[in-house]
Amino acid sequence: MTHDLLLALDVGNTNITLGAYKGEELVAHWRMGTNRHITADELALAFSGLFRLQGLGEPTEVLAGAASSSVVPPLDRAIRDWGERYLNGRILVVDRTVDLGINIRYNPPEAVGADRLVNAVAAYHAYGGPCIVVDFGTATTYDAIAENGDYLGGAIAPGLGISADALHRAASKLPQTELAKPTAAIGVTTADSLTSGLVYGYAAQVDGMVRRFRRELGPNARAIATGGLAGLICAETEEVSEVDPWLTLDGLRLIWEKTMNDER
Repeated sequence: MTHDLLLALDVGNTNITLGAYKGEELVAHWRMGTNRHITADELALAFSGLFRLQGLGEPTEVLAGAASSSVVPPLDRAIRDWGERYLNGRILVVDRTVDLGINIRYNPPEAVGADRLVNAVAAYHAYGGPCIVVDFGTATTYDAIAENGDYLGGAIAPGLGISADALHRAASKLPQTELAKPTAAIGVTTADSLTSGLVYGYAAQVDGMVRRFRRELGPNARAIATGGLAGLICAETEEVSEVDPWLTLDGLRLIWEKTMNDER
């Protein structure tokens, strides 16, 4: 048994993004739907299947531990139970009791989503400060990190998927829309019009929010985007300098390493 891999879990309202790390290298990654009622045993079965499909072996035999950030409280218990039962307690669930190595200026500090703090740790480590993180999830979050790495706060907006679904549900004549690159700003069909409004509209929102954040952070603040739709939206933006799809997973790895070093 090697026990040389770390499993990072970014638990969102819609999806769980998982990554297996060997040192600093992300050797495999997966995405599975969020099930608020899943049990520790069902998690073990799912993880075992993913690892076997990737040729990594059984999680119980190759994992040194796991680190998780979650915005879905009902799942925290199942993840902790899985870590206790299948990893002999080698599980770190990031919450307000974990020392992240940064000052949190939000009020109150425990109200900030764990994923936003994990992103702040990763962004400051990779890009320095000041910087801005835009995370495209169920909600779109904007987070500000100071020059010294302090987490300052941010903004929360409805996610792109929520907006598309709301239009479909609330307006009976508007169809469900595929989120893809628009063919033009001026749509000549209803589908084209919706795609333009959603994608270009969100790109404009991102540019506008980043500019406003820079007025308060400073003009040189770098903007980094992450999340499932970051590539689609930020291909149309002018203010985002980096798209980093694994930012949250990298942050979990960094926090795990810090916590393990602190305990030695």
